[in-house]
Amino acid sequence: MRRVLALTMVVAATVSAGAAAPAYATATGSATATVFFPNPVQSLGLQYLTDGKDADSPAFAPAYRRVTLTGLDGSGGLSGRYVTVKSSTGKAALAVDGAFPAWHRDADQFEQVMGYYWVTTAQLYLQHLGFGSTLRPVNQRRIELRIDQYGGDNSFFRDDKANITLGKGGVDDAEDAEVIVHEYGHSVQDGQVPGFGTTLESGAIGEAFGDYLAVAVSSWAAGAPTGTPEACVADWDAVSYTSTVPHCLRRLDGAKHYPQDVVGEVHADGEIWSRALWDIRVALGDTRASTLIVEAQFAFAVDTTFAAAAQATVDAAARLYGPTAARATWAAFVARGLL
Repeated sequence: MRRVLALTMVVAATVSAGAAAPAYATATGSATATVFFPNPVQSLGLQYLTDGKDADSPAFAPAYRRVTLTGLDGSGGLSGRYVTVKSSTGKAALAVDGAFPAWHRDADQFEQVMGYYWVTTAQLYLQHLGFGSTLRPVNQRRIELRIDQYGGDNSFFRDDKANITLGKGGVDDAEDAEVIVHEYGHSVQDGQVPGFGTTLESGAIGEAFGDYLAVAVSSWAAGAPTGTPEACVADWDAVSYTSTVPHCLRRLDGAKHYPQDVVGEVHADGEIWSRALWDIRVALGDTRASTLIVEAQFAFAVDTTFAAAAQATVDAAARLYGPTAARATWAAFVARGLL
């Protein structure tokens, strides 16, 4: 079974592209909590781990990490500067004396904490690139993150309500940081271009960027190589759907080429675009590649084509880093048949 991360697109923007952060962005509270970093397959390199219906076991123990949640609004729950977590299963997570209990994966609150931490981390990654300081802000709005409120085995972003819904089944999606950040990638693009992704090619670009951002953020947060190939997306979530090792929902380093490998499905076709982004990252390094990739998206149309978006990305490379970076970016798209 090939599992997909879906994007539900309802065109009704809530925040204009590049808008300044709203008043609640001053939230500065913090509390410690326990998360996967980014998930047990990646951090431990154990391809044999299975979901086991959310059961905890000693095998998972080394995968838990104590972290600090930042930007909390002081309510005691998981609501803060960039995200408010809502869950219909189990009790809402509450901090006591500046700390959330050390929940593990057999507790509903663990997934709530995962959602808050990794959305916030994704936004901090974008700010680390300069967005909101030297560059215009990107998606600095508070979104709603709904945990286990969708009974199907899928996750999606709704731009009419500015929220992300993470589903359950197999490995529950909120247990894998790369699934969380993938969906946040859709929110990022919608924040830049409200309603983005109305056609097959623009939708494929959306899925590809979500995969790229997931890998970039998890690698940045980890700060060191993990136990699985970096280009592999959502290694933990994928164990329920793949029989080959390593388990990958999708990869950024595939060999697909345009137009021969277009099949008319956004996740599959997105692997053409994500390979170009991966090659730009290999050529220019994470910081410059991710910066120009995100900056370029401000120039995308809601229904952009591969060729138009590729040219906008080359233009962003030239504007930010000069002709050498532009040539490397152009070469990555040419290699995929996109220019």
